[in-house]
Amino acid sequence: MASKFGLAGGLPERRVRPIWDAIDSRQYKNALKAITTLLAKYPNAPYVLALKALVLERMGKPEEALSVCLSAKELLFLNDSFLTDDLTLSTLQSVFQRLDHMDFATSCYEYACGKFPNHLDLMMGLFNCYVRENLFVKQQQTAIKMYKLAGEERFLLWAVCSIQLQVHYSDGGEKLLLLAEGLLKKHIVSHSLHEPEAIMVYISILEQQAKYRDALEVLTGKLGSLLTVEVDRLRIQGRLLARAGDFADAANIFQKILELRPDDWECFLHYLGCLLEDDSYWCTEENVDPIHPPKKVLCKISPLSDELFDSRISNASAVVQKLQEDSQNKLLRGLFFANLEIERRKHMHGKGNDEKLLGALTDYWVRFGHLACFASDVEMFVEVLAPDKKTELLENLKKITPSASIITTKALGQSMTLLRLQVLCGNMFHRSDSELEHCAVQMTEIYCKNLPLSKDLDPQESMHGEEILSLICNLLVELFWRTQKFGYIIEAILVLEWGLTIGRYAYHYKILLLHLYSYLGAFPMAYEWYKCLDVKNILVETATHHILPQMLVSPLWVDLSNLLKDYLKFMDDHLRESAEHSFLAYRHRNYSKVVEFVQFKERLQNSSQYLVAKVEESILRLKQHAHSIEEEEAVLENLKSGIRLVELSNEIPSKPLTFNEDFQSRPWWTPTSEKNYLLGPHEEISYRARENLSQDLEAGVRRNIERRSLLPRMLYLSVQSVSTSIKENFEINGSLSDPKISTELKNLLERYAKMLGSTFENAVELVTGVSDGISSYKDFGTNLVEWFNFAVFLNAWNLSSGGCRSRTWHIVDSLLEKYIWEGVASLESTIFTPYENIRTLVQVVSEPLAWHGLILQACVRSSLPSGKRKKKTGSAELSSSPLYLALRDSTQSLCSTLEALLKWLIVNQSDDGKLEAILLSMQNDGNNDGPGQVFQILETSTSSMDSTELGHWITGAFKCWNTVEVARKLVTGKHVVLNEFIKNCESKFKSVQKLKQQLSQI
Repeated sequence: MASKFGLAGGLPERRVRPIWDAIDSRQYKNALKAITTLLAKYPNAPYVLALKALVLERMGKPEEALSVCLSAKELLFLNDSFLTDDLTLSTLQSVFQRLDHMDFATSCYEYACGKFPNHLDLMMGLFNCYVRENLFVKQQQTAIKMYKLAGEERFLLWAVCSIQLQVHYSDGGEKLLLLAEGLLKKHIVSHSLHEPEAIMVYISILEQQAKYRDALEVLTGKLGSLLTVEVDRLRIQGRLLARAGDFADAANIFQKILELRPDDWECFLHYLGCLLEDDSYWCTEENVDPIHPPKKVLCKISPLSDELFDSRISNASAVVQKLQEDSQNKLLRGLFFANLEIERRKHMHGKGNDEKLLGALTDYWVRFGHLACFASDVEMFVEVLAPDKKTELLENLKKITPSASIITTKALGQSMTLLRLQVLCGNMFHRSDSELEHCAVQMTEIYCKNLPLSKDLDPQESMHGEEILSLICNLLVELFWRTQKFGYIIEAILVLEWGLTIGRYAYHYKILLLHLYSYLGAFPMAYEWYKCLDVKNILVETATHHILPQMLVSPLWVDLSNLLKDYLKFMDDHLRESAEHSFLAYRHRNYSKVVEFVQFKERLQNSSQYLVAKVEESILRLKQHAHSIEEEEAVLENLKSGIRLVELSNEIPSKPLTFNEDFQSRPWWTPTSEKNYLLGPHEEISYRARENLSQDLEAGVRRNIERRSLLPRMLYLSVQSVSTSIKENFEINGSLSDPKISTELKNLLERYAKMLGSTFENAVELVTGVSDGISSYKDFGTNLVEWFNFAVFLNAWNLSSGGCRSRTWHIVDSLLEKYIWEGVASLESTIFTPYENIRTLVQVVSEPLAWHGLILQACVRSSLPSGKRKKKTGSAELSSSPLYLALRDSTQSLCSTLEALLKWLIVNQSDDGKLEAILLSMQNDGNNDGPGQVFQILETSTSSMDSTELGHWITGAFKCWNTVEVARKLVTGKHVVLNEFIKNCESKFKSVQKLKQQLSQI
């Protein structure tokens, strides 16, 4: 800090201290009061103004804060003595950063450094600003200046790291790397290196240039002694040897590491890859997605001859065998895991022995079969086996698994692992319905028998056998998919809700419930369980996908708004502050983390979910205010008339997208938000593969973001074009249509049609054909709502371009009227109706119908006489004009359509009989098949146990259980969704009725 002793920002510290204390305790009003008093005495003190700006920003007054910051900046530029005060500059930087005006903070430091070019603290502040703005070239230049000024090693390494970042994000990598290497070599000659991180940076620079031999010389030379941990040094040496193609020496190095750390699985993979020369993990690790890592080791088939392969794989087996014989290594998983990998490589080379692999798997089971990770451990090895060998493996494991009557945590763990393996091998889902039911019943009995094992656990701890209820739920959902008996899905919900009464922290129960409630359209319950997940920090990015897609198509706009605001706030704050991590890495000399932090920030910036949320948040605001053209225009003004979103749409084709969602946590029936098996007919899925989901998603998500980004701009242009067109048509001094608006709207419509897989002409032909009944709504495919949007904006463009106006009005009216009437006629109103049956109807009302209503409002508003404006014609002639008739007919069509929809919704709003239907769906009248068996066992088995068996807290939790209340929550959840949809329809119906009254005045 550049302030003198006893001073803060050039002011006595005793005067500033109360302000700091008030800010730290979040008493911003008191802080502002103290600042006002201090400003009266020191009106030209930039630090006091900086503090005021800081307080205003914390109070949620960004515009005032920016104005005060700019005033403080002007004072700084007027008096050079203030420029050396780092406290003032750093405070301004903090506020400018929070206000997304980091460029202003940078200009302050640039000006200060220009005035005081040899001031090291100012230069470090400037470097910090460049780090925050990702200005890598300027970072490098500033670091070089500091290095020349102070001669410190750290500043040279700052410059080298900045060069590495340029290599990652720009062209000219070879020359830049040579420059970095030259700088380091020159420094080594004159000063050597003194930090372990320094040699790591030097080696990475050489590695990036494929100078592996040079890097090895550095590592094995005098500088290598900086790396004091032998294993770390050996690991780098082995990697460099492998990349240099010296596989034999690399294998020896990795063998040394294994002797030091026998349980190092990654090291064993390096060792085996070098031994077999099969281009394995060490050569592909840079291309591995850290969010969605592959489940198997990436390697090619070994190029070695059969004889050499046999020799080397035998050597690997001998090394593992020798390490296993050491008594200290008896319980290490890595060595037994290594045997499995050796057998897998043999299979890949065509020399596999199923019996040996089965033996290795059985041996691994005996030692570690009780662990929860066993199934995921052996997944890639089980895949190698043929179906009959998988069945043989399961039979062998069943024989050595303890009887279900033995109640121990280890026996329970093995029983659960065996169940997971059956799912993994696909055997579970190939069974008949009755076998699947029997399996679910057996699982339930195992769970109930072992429940006493958890009686001494803390309520926040995971229950023993907790995952069994998840497996039962999966089986019940499978049975529902096969039989379409909704009792199974109700039973699955009850099982999970029951499990959460005693295990409130079982996150996987909550995720399963969230998706089941979403499927049935009980979004309030789904959203409540999402909130109960208590997602925090970066998990907000990886877990929001569980609820966001469903909420985007629901009528719960208040909850959706809160969800989007919370998500976007977290992401924006994190991106704004993430540069702080990079600068801390610089300051703490952890240079290897600098590139990692920058890459992580870039990954978040390119998050597909983040882009979707930004676009949908804007569209949601438009939907919420669609009942009023005046309110909608205010929203559009805040959105800069949709221009920024069009710019985003233009960037999407070339913008890299990242998918940070944790797909592995999703239920099997909905592996992505775009896929839900339950919505289609039952099909055989032997294994629910989840790898490479992001690759399959990318094209669709990219196209969706690009298309949806155009909506706000098309709506703005439509309102503007029809308003000017109507005025021109109805008034003597009316505004002339702006041809630029019509042209831009036409261009966007052409782009929109292209994104729907059509040309503009073919798109017009299709919507016309569907409107006339020549084509079917099915011809729109899955993008029906987007096609309706196209038709609505096409009508607006046609009106402004002087085309056949009544024709396109009829197209839009017919599309909306027919679809909604047909939808209402085909809908079933039962508690079991999936939300998918009504989803498109909700979207049609929320978007194309809403946009059409806004265009009608714009037309009618422009048609009404106001002030001293005069009409071209008399009222009788005007009321018979084609345009007026089109407006009247369209308004009447919209009014009658909404009225019919509202009548159906209100009639079916009643909850009569729905609760009884839920409870009856699980009654099997004493039969040993059908829904209800599993939950009946849960209730009867646990009710017969007392507190001595289960413990007081589990017994107390069961006393709170009420099946009827859980069923009622489902009814209430669906009722809330329907009620919100009714509110949306009523607001639109009222606005259309108002339009009818206004039209009667024309």
